[in-house]
Formats: sequence, C-alpha cells, structure tokens
Amino acid sequence: MKSSKSFAAELEPTSKNKLSPVQIVIYVFLILICLVYILPLLWVVNVSFKTKMEIFTDPFALPHKLLFENYTVAWKAGKLGVATLNSFIVCVVALILSSIIGSMAAFAIARLRWKGSKLAMTYFLTGMMIPVHCVLIPLFTRFSKLGLSNSLLGLIIPYLTCSLPITIFIMTGFFKGLPNELIECACMEGANIFQIFFKICLPLSKTGLFVTGLMTFVGNWNELLMAMVFISDDAKKTLPVALSKFVGPHGTNYSQMFAAIVIAIIPTIVVYCAFSNKIVDGLTAGAVKG
Repeated sequence: MKSSKSFAAELEPTSKNKLSPVQIVIYVFLILICLVYILPLLWVVNVSFKTKMEIFTDPFALPHKLLFENYTVAWKAGKLGVATLNSFIVCVVALILSSIIGSMAAFAIARLRWKGSKLAMTYFLTGMMIPVHCVLIPLFTRFSKLGLSNSLLGLIIPYLTCSLPITIFIMTGFFKGLPNELIECACMEGANIFQIFFKICLPLSKTGLFVTGLMTFVGNWNELLMAMVFISDDAKKTLPVALSKFVGPHGTNYSQMFAAIVIAIIPTIVVYCAFSNKIVDGLTAGAVKG
C-alpha cells in the first residue's frame, strides 16, 4: 500500500514537465516563423480559385465558388505540361551528375592523401562566391559558338556547375566525420578504393546526399535567370520561364497566374515530403562501437 505522501508526490507536476521562459519564447518564435511561411502559401492557394474581380475586391476572403477552370486554362495557355517535363529532365540530370561527381570529389578531398587536396577544396569553394550574373555573358557567347544555346544540355551544364561547390562542401564534412576504424578494417580485408567508397563511405553518408539533393533540386527547379537567357524556344522553356508568360506589359491575369504558381510549387513540396524522412534514416550514429 502506498502512503498518502507518495500519492501526493505522483499527482504533483514535476519540474521536468514545466517549460522555462526561454523555451516558451523559442516555441512562440518557431510558431511565428511557421506562420510567416505557411500563410502566404495558403493565401496563394485561396486566390487561385477566385475570379479576377474577387481578387481585387476582397483578396483575403474565401472564394464564393471554387473555379477549377483557372488551373485548366493556366495549364493549356502557359503550356505548363511541356515546361514541367523540361524542368524535370534538367533538374534530375543535374541532380544525378552533381551527386556522383560531387561525392567523388569530396571523398578524394576528405579521405585521400595528396598534396593538392586543400588547393582543390579552395578552388571549389570559390565557385560559391562567384555570382551567376558575372558569368552569363561569357557562358552565352561560348555556348553559342559550341552550339549549346537554346538546348537543355546548355542549361544542364551551368546547373551542374553551380551545384557542385555546395555539394562538395557538405559531403566533405560528412566524409571527414566517418570513423577511421571502418576504412582501416576495409583496407585490412582487401577492399580497394572503389569498394570503400561505394560500399562503405557513400551509404554511411547518404544523409549528406539527401540534403544536397534537396537543395540542388529545389534550387534548379526555381531558377529563372539562366533559363531565360539560354533558352528561347517555347518547346524547351522550363517552368519558371513559362510562369513569366502570365505577366504582360498591358495586363496580368492574376487568377491564372496564381493557379500556375500552385502547379509549379507542387513538385517541390512532393519531393521534400517524400525524401525528408530519408535524412533521418541516413544518420550514422552507432556505426562503430568501441
């Protein structure tokens, strides 16, 4: 039988369950940040179902009638199907190439002993400090001479080049954080450099691959400047360029424009929701137990 004091002790809230003032401030701040990001997205979805008159008269109210016609007209008028396919091809190819090349370069810098490793890392990091605007004209003139302008390949190459520095930077940190015991054991078992990379280091660093992959895909999917400069054919334009068609010099159809924006952001949301859990699954805690 428990005494009355023990029952009273169980009923009293422990200090661990109480939130400190600092924690309350942090939670309130995080909630405000979530609202800052979510409310504009919900407003765009709400406006995409309205008429042009409703947008100007009462932009924050719910639509009187859900106009799904805005999505069908935006899909046909803006040729979003072809533009979505082009964006998907360009982003996926650039993602695969940047993941393979970037992870190999990061492994060589982090794990292989050679004199130029620090110089190579510095060379790649300088790519993060060069603005895209500085290389647009040289790239355009060079691609015109090589016949790469107005082609998806001419867009994949700069996307790949811009994605490599951040991929190498992040993957280098993951490879350096791997335990040396794993690589030493693999070498003692007779594994060569390719087996160590593909069977040990790369699977254990898949957290970095998913992080860099999400950053690369979302960044290239939303890129507009290079796509507008390098692509002039309507059949080869990407989705951000197709969205610019809804904004004209004499007028803008806001209902269709917001519907097109919703269509454009759906793939990035789907990709993030599909692969966000993989980041947690790729953690390497407990790989080596002493």
